[in-house]
Amino acid sequence: MFKGIGHVQLAAPKNSEQQCRAFFGDILGMTEIEKPENLKKRGGVWFECGAHQLHIGIQEPFTPALKAHPAFLMTDIKAFKQQLQHHQVDIKEDEPLEGASRFYLDDPFGNRLEFIQWL
Repeated sequence: MFKGIGHVQLAAPKNSEQQCRAFFGDILGMTEIEKPENLKKRGGVWFECGAHQLHIGIQEPFTPALKAHPAFLMTDIKAFKQQLQHHQVDIKEDEPLEGASRFYLDDPFGNRLEFIQWL
């Protein structure tokens, strides 16, 4: 019955849309997509991530997701890691996962993100 995942949503604090664009768009390289007109009043920003979408929604009061996280499938994780290091993003290594290269980082609001490439 399931076809897949349409989008993943992360929370961010009020008035953080420009920080979202700078981090997810400029640093991570995701493409911003237009929110439907009737949802714009809620704030937040949507991005395209391969065949999927990442929605950053505004949450008050805000609490970051410290354990729960999306895992983004990568095609060239080494090049992506170099891109992040160029932008001085703090990368967190984890225990090895057989058949994969992966790492974590926190977005500007403390949400945990995983990046993984299956080898």
